[in-house]
Amino acid sequence: MSRADTIRFRHHQAVLVAAVIATIGALPLAAARTYLLPVLLVPLVVAAWAWRSGTDADRRELRVRALVGSRRVPWEQVVELTADPRGRAVVRLADGQQLPLPAVQGVDLPRLVSITGQALPDPR
Repeated sequence: MSRADTIRFRHHQAVLVAAVIATIGALPLAAARTYLLPVLLVPLVVAAWAWRSGTDADRRELRVRALVGSRRVPWEQVVELTADPRGRAVVRLADGQQLPLPAVQGVDLPRLVSITGQALPDPR
């Protein structure tokens, strides 16, 4: 995938900034007692999740990235792109599975479909 023909959806960077601030705030607590050191893991894991997770799409496939691992889904396996009641994008696959798309909202679906080169149906 080249950058020119790939669309990328990521979580807002404010989540990453909040995780860094939470890490700084947890340092005095973790330094007070050694058994409180694992408290530092929570904001660090949130920061890693905010940095890594998201959805990439190009003409060939969707790539769903999580904190650990990723999944490639060819467009041929996609049956439906829709939004759940909370406004988050979900893809339904040919085998019946539903896969949430991290960092993609329902309002982003037209942009996601446009990368495939297919036209959206007329809403009328």
